[in-house]
Formats: sequence, structure tokens, C-alpha cells
Amino acid sequence: KRGRGGTDNTKTFADLFEKLDANKDGKVDVSELKTGLAAMGFSMGKGEAQKIFASGDTDKDEGLDFEEFSKYLKEHEKKLRLTFKSLDKNQDGSIDAREIQQSFKDLGLNLTDRDAEKILHSIDADGTMTVDWNEWREHFLFNPADDLQEIIRYWKHSTVLDIGDSLTIPDEFTEEEKTTGIWWKQLFAGGMAGAVSRTGTAPLDRMKVFMQVHSSKSNKISLVDGFKQMIKEGGVASLWRGNGVNVIKIAPETAIKFMAYEQKLLAKDGGKIQSHERFMAGSLAGATAQTAIYPMEVMKTRLTLRKTGQYSGMFDCAKKILKKEGVKAFYKGYVPNILGIIPYAGIDLAVYETLKNAWLSRYAKDTANPGILVLLGCGTISSTCGQLASYPLALVRTRMQAQASMEGSEQVSMSKLVKKIMQKEGFFGLYRGILPNFMKVIPAVSISYVVYEYMRSGLGISK
Repeated sequence: KRGRGGTDNTKTFADLFEKLDANKDGKVDVSELKTGLAAMGFSMGKGEAQKIFASGDTDKDEGLDFEEFSKYLKEHEKKLRLTFKSLDKNQDGSIDAREIQQSFKDLGLNLTDRDAEKILHSIDADGTMTVDWNEWREHFLFNPADDLQEIIRYWKHSTVLDIGDSLTIPDEFTEEEKTTGIWWKQLFAGGMAGAVSRTGTAPLDRMKVFMQVHSSKSNKISLVDGFKQMIKEGGVASLWRGNGVNVIKIAPETAIKFMAYEQKLLAKDGGKIQSHERFMAGSLAGATAQTAIYPMEVMKTRLTLRKTGQYSGMFDCAKKILKKEGVKAFYKGYVPNILGIIPYAGIDLAVYETLKNAWLSRYAKDTANPGILVLLGCGTISSTCGQLASYPLALVRTRMQAQASMEGSEQVSMSKLVKKIMQKEGFFGLYRGILPNFMKVIPAVSISYVVYEYMRSGLGISK
């Protein structure tokens, strides 16, 4: 990956410093660092010299003196030693292709024999097809990031892409992010992105719910007719009915899900998290959050479908449901909702892992960073596949939530409702409203990404 020339065991940090300090002023600045390392055969990625410089320049005087330079290298060497030891599974002092494969597997990445050998060959200086400590140290001494961590950071499946139903596996944060407080800023930025995204796509979301509940073979509703009907009944503002509670529930749902997920991962006691463990922990965290905020889900459906004057707001809606139908009404459709988490999270994660591995094995030549378009594309495709799989359960949930508010509607169980839909409308009856649902995916992803980046920048956590 990077050039191997330049340092061997006989070279001291003092010799290195002298070579890099071109103008002999006792300090190395960014351009000297970049030029000097390039001349020694270290090919630096964009911004890498700046990262080394920023980490080492403790007194912020725009130059690294010898003390700062050697301190940075000693600390970095310590980290490299730990990484080397964790890769050297059999503790024989060298890393082979099988050990590289195993380490990638621990991160949820399946690497072919050929890919493992390619990585090994890029670090192996003496052609033995194993890497000893000296080769490892020489290769990574001036690389500010550790490659395995780079892959985790770039490919972390972020929940920033808010496409409505929040069934995704929560974000994971590094120890550094937790101790510096960056985690809560990221959650806040994500929450704001979700709020703006949901508000921007609320008319399509209302249309989806409207079609899920009212559309049938005998009562076909097109997008244009549906919107005309809504505007005629309640004006343009009625297109945003139910959006308030949909935005409000982001905060408690995110917080509960994050805490439940963290608790599950803490139980691992610092061990590597496998993909299936991440899936199980994420699904349980999702179920915990959904259980806690489910009454808000019911109110969102009722408020979305309400007629003009039916409810004056969220509290009036809650009061009327409680008075007329009792507490159990707030948990109508709970079973299909919880069941929907499993196909959604499972397929979302599986598709994302497949796309990630395909990109890494085919295109990851100089960096594990695929760029924002690839990441957004992979996240959007995997979330859409997850939605496609869980959509029938989401439709059944919405119908059950709405049953009591519809005049002359029979109160039936989940299995009876599925049977009834299949008999009257066939299999595709379970996919009513899928068109506006998918129509909102690209605008929702675009809005949430732009707002998230803007918020990150405003909160001082830009890349």
C-alpha cells in the first residue's frame, strides 16, 4: 500500500529528523515532512502528512522539534506493536495470510485467499510471504491510521440515512468518540438530519399510510388522486398530518436504542464483535426502543389518517384513544411491528456486508475509503432491500393501528388480517403504498446526508 524505503533498524529517530529538517532550523514543518517522506519512498495519502503533524505538534507552533517528533514516533510505534500482536494469532513473531484473513473475518469482512496474499505482499519486503515486526514497523511508521481501523471507520453502517421507519442497527462509537463526547454530538446531528428529512418527505409518507389503509382492488387510489383528495379535505397543510409526532419520537427512540445496544456490546467484555452478534444486539435494541415508544407510533398513524377537526393535536389524540378504547389500543399492531425488525435488520445488514465486501475486494487498492457516493449507494440499497422484506408486516401493523378509528371496520388479529388481505387482494395487497414509500427514499437520504454534514460542521465534528 505504501512505499517501503527509508527506515531500517540502524536508522535512529535523530537521523530521520536530520534528513527531514531540510532548512536545518531545528524544526520540521508540514511541507518538509511531506517532501522528505516522499523522497524516502513513503507515498502519503491526501492529508496524511497533516494528520501526523497535527498529532505531534503539541505546542502548536507550526513546527515539530526533535522532542515532539520522537515522542510521536515512539507512541505510534507502541500502537503498531499492539496491532501487530493482535494480528499475530499464534504469537510466532510473524503474520501470514491466514492470520490476516482471520482478523478481517473478526471485523465481519470475508477476504479471499488472493486478497489476503495481496495485502501481505504489499507489506512483505523480503518475499517470504510472512511479515515480521520490522517489516510491519517500516511499512506503517508514517501512516497516521491503522488500516483495519480505517476499514471499520469508513465502512461503519451509519444510521444517518433516515428513510422513515427506524429499524436500523444503531451506530457504534469508538472509545475515543465516547471519552471526547463526540458520540452525543453525532447522535444529535443524526437526530436533526432525521427530523428535517422526515418533514421534507412527510407528504409521501402520509400518502403511503393512506394507501396502506384505504387502497384496495375495489377502491384503487393513484398518487395524483390521493393528493387531490387530501388537499380537498384539509388543504395543503394536511399533507403534513402526523409529522409532528413522527419527528418528536426520534429523540427517545434513538436514545433508548443506543443505550440498549451499548449494554449488549459491553457484555462482550471488549472482545471482537461478529456480524451475527451485531445483528442480534441491534435487533434486541430495536425491539426495546420500539416497545418503549410504540404508543407514539399508534398516535402517528391515527394523526396521519385523521379527518379535519377529529383531533386538535397529539395530547387530544392520546386522551380520546384512552377514553374510547383503553390502554390496549396503544399497542395495536405491536406483534407485526416487532416481527418486522428481524427481516429488516437482517437483510439490511446482509446486503450492506455483501456490497461492502464486493467493493473492498474489487476496488480497495490504495485506501479503504470508498467515497461518499459509494457509501450512500450501499446504505440506500441495503435499507431499501430491508424495507421490501418487512413491508407486508409494516402494512399489517398500520392497518391494525387504524382499525378502531375506521367506521364499520372489524377488529381482527394479525393472522386473520393477513388471510383477509390475501383472499380479497392477493399477495400484492400486502404491498399497497410501496410506490410513495420508495419514492421518498432518495430525497430522504439526500436531505438527511446534507443536513447531517451541515450539523457536524456546526458542532465542530467535521472530518
